[in-house]
Amino acid sequence: MIGVIDVGGGMRGIYGAGVFDYCMDQGISFDACFGVSAGAANISSYVAHQRGRNYRYYSEYAFRKEYMGWENFVRTRSYINLNYIYGTLSNSDGEYPLDYPNMLSSGKQMQIVTTDARTGRPYYFSLEDMQQDKYDPIKASSCVPVVNRPYTINGIPYYDGGISDPIPVNRAFRKGCDKVVLILTRPRDDYRDSNSDRRLAKLIAKRYPKAAYKLAHRAQIYNRQLDLAKSYEKRGKVLIIAPKDISGMKTLTKDLDAMRFMYQEGYEDAEKIPAFIG
Repeated sequence: MIGVIDVGGGMRGIYGAGVFDYCMDQGISFDACFGVSAGAANISSYVAHQRGRNYRYYSEYAFRKEYMGWENFVRTRSYINLNYIYGTLSNSDGEYPLDYPNMLSSGKQMQIVTTDARTGRPYYFSLEDMQQDKYDPIKASSCVPVVNRPYTINGIPYYDGGISDPIPVNRAFRKGCDKVVLILTRPRDDYRDSNSDRRLAKLIAKRYPKAAYKLAHRAQIYNRQLDLAKSYEKRGKVLIIAPKDISGMKTLTKDLDAMRFMYQEGYEDAEKIPAFIG
């Protein structure tokens, strides 16, 4: 079984959009898809086989004030309007609906990584946890701490999956994958540091101490999992697809030229995949 992991990374997720568009153009099929944060949205469009959908969200919709901005934050205490992105735009009556029936008929496994804000532990939603026009797991996985309030599903608050399981390679192998394509949105040798995470963790520590602890230690988790992925790569079990240049892009950077560059970079880097999956 061949798996693919998209770790997300906010606006840098357009790199993964390029990878998946190449895969759809070439008829490359993954049996199991794992998405973290923005990567959850990317794999959703891939499983639905909607080529170009993710690119439009990053390059066009993300520049709308309804998508993200301080007006949203003042009004709702959430900078990114998850209900607009994965509701208003994505529902069956939206501007660019997610083809949910096509997702169901795809035959692919799908795992969306979130973080339980109460425990700090990862929680994995599946395709079966979603319904037509109810894409709450994607919203929860993309819920960045401090930038957004936690997203609640069935009374449980969730944060971005990148806090607790940022590179879920072990999860993929435990679910039966023999080989895994890993899409990063940072250069492959770019290790995280904890400085900004520790500052952000202090802002949620009072209400969600366990999630705050995990956020403060996210860099160590990411770096350890990256080393693990590299060890699997040496054994021929993982292929790491990562940008060489992110053009100064950070999580919430809206730079159209840089985003277009990263998209094209992802599309071209995906040419390594056919030889790996055989």
